[in-house]
Amino acid sequence: MKRAIPVLVLSVAGLIPVWRYAPSHDTGSSPAPAQAAAPASTPSVSSSGGTTTTVVSGSLVDTEKGPVRVEVTLDGDEIASVRMLQQPDHPQTTAAVPKLIEETLQAQSADIDTVSGATVTSDGYKESLQAALDAKG
Repeated sequence: MKRAIPVLVLSVAGLIPVWRYAPSHDTGSSPAPAQAAAPASTPSVSSSGGTTTTVVSGSLVDTEKGPVRVEVTLDGDEIASVRMLQQPDHPQTTAAVPKLIEETLQAQSADIDTVSGATVTSDGYKESLQAALDAKG
């Protein structure tokens, strides 16, 4: 009985990393650098009452965690909204997306801070966002 308690405690401690393990979506043997797989889309422009609204999708960026793609809605030259078209299915990503969008709306550019704990997603987001802003011209 004296050995049962330490064995049980050590067994549980050894299983915690297994429970927390989140597999990578990488199919190759070595991690691939983030790269744009598809160019940004052509801007979609609509006008109503003197205001020009443009919707542009950023390029698809493959990251270690999964693909990232954003869509930007611009009122004239101002970023009105940002929407994630594709994002990794990862808890850190889910928590980071609202922060990234909020910072984008405040900064009105892709020059925003990386969200701690979601560095890979943040980098993919910023790359796709910049591609959308560049496509707008």
